[in-house]
Amino acid sequence: PEPCEYAIAAIGEFLERGVPLFGICLGHQLLALAAGARTVKMKFGHHGANHPVFEAATGRVLITSQNHGFAVDEASLPAHLTATHRSLFDRSLQGIAHTDKPAFGFQGHPEASPGPHDAAHLFQQFADLMAAHRGA
Repeated sequence: PEPCEYAIAAIGEFLERGVPLFGICLGHQLLALAAGARTVKMKFGHHGANHPVFEAATGRVLITSQNHGFAVDEASLPAHLTATHRSLFDRSLQGIAHTDKPAFGFQGHPEASPGPHDAAHLFQQFADLMAAHRGA
């Protein structure tokens, strides 16, 4: 994802302006890079459906669709990013949220269809961020 410098720069500008962002898969990785984190190549990527992901805020396990070979390095997260989701297969980071900006990312594919819909609530979370931004 690091070669996508143009996208990382654009995301950085959106973050500066406080524009709500929801990064999915590569977008999640680019959001993390724009915020100062790093990504790492996974030994074994995640591909297909039925990947269990732990959601820290609710304690729920989400069954997700995945297709990626890189992951955000949790050890590199700056203080303004928090880990929100983790793979139950390999403990890799699956979600992040800004603590001071209306932005978050999810490594899996909540939009996958056909596929599991356990992470569909993330779209409502994003809609809520957009509504709050519009009303500000």
